[in-house]
Amino acid sequence: MIDIHHHLLYGVDDGSPDLETSLAMARESAANGVTHIVCTPHASERYPYQAPIVEERFAELRGLLEDQMELSLACDFHMTAENVQKAVANPLRYSIDGKGYLLIEFSNTSIPPQMDDAMFMLQSVGYTLIITHPERYPALLGQPEMLAEWIRKGSLVQVTAGSLYGRFGKMAEAFSNELLERNWIHFLASDAHNLERRPPHLKKCYDYVAKHAGEETAQRLCETNPRAAVEGTPWPAQPEPIGLWEGVPLKFRARKFAAPPRRDLYTAPDNEAPKAHKPGFLKRLFGR
Repeated sequence: MIDIHHHLLYGVDDGSPDLETSLAMARESAANGVTHIVCTPHASERYPYQAPIVEERFAELRGLLEDQMELSLACDFHMTAENVQKAVANPLRYSIDGKGYLLIEFSNTSIPPQMDDAMFMLQSVGYTLIITHPERYPALLGQPEMLAEWIRKGSLVQVTAGSLYGRFGKMAEAFSNELLERNWIHFLASDAHNLERRPPHLKKCYDYVAKHAGEETAQRLCETNPRAAVEGTPWPAQPEPIGLWEGVPLKFRARKFAAPPRRDLYTAPDNEAPKAHKPGFLKRLFGR
């Protein structure tokens, strides 16, 4: 399997704290049947993407794991106005091995209406957008039609492996399973941060999907599609996304759940830290 979302690089964000942990996470991934990890350090206000350090740690781990695990480099790209401007000015820089597939992350608190414009800007310079863990954004869970529209406009979807079997709460479980039933998921990934609370356990999810949606689906989401993203090859044929083009609403309703999604297990980004007032997203992005 190929894990396209994994915070393996140590000391650059809220993922692995040290080299020993990184090597242990890689060994745990291998024990789960993973042969290729995409290292995805955060690129956010709280954890800025520090290219020299990231590249140094990546080269170090690639050398140490040469005979055990293939590695690729990308980032967990937070959709701030400043990041979008940098990515547009440096096409494909933040994508997986510079081949075009970009993992994007939203705020846990809100998704501004100008996000469509920002995503279009990234697509217009050659990025193929991969929306990471949509099942874990409260704002998106309350307006799932946003996700449908982004898929119709060419974005792909990556669900966190543990969400399907309840590790991130009932709401994320229900939402991600309906996406699975409708063929609206393109990738499954561990989003691993450590060995305890956020471990690199992809095999359990593979087995879950094989049982509930078939072996072919599990292979497509954990092997075939991830390989296309890593290699930058033409996108493989996909099953018809049920109800997407017909505009059939999801059955999922956030209000049915008494408790919010489990924020204690979130990537808790970056964007949750208090910060000084800044101009709005649109003004910072477009200067108006």
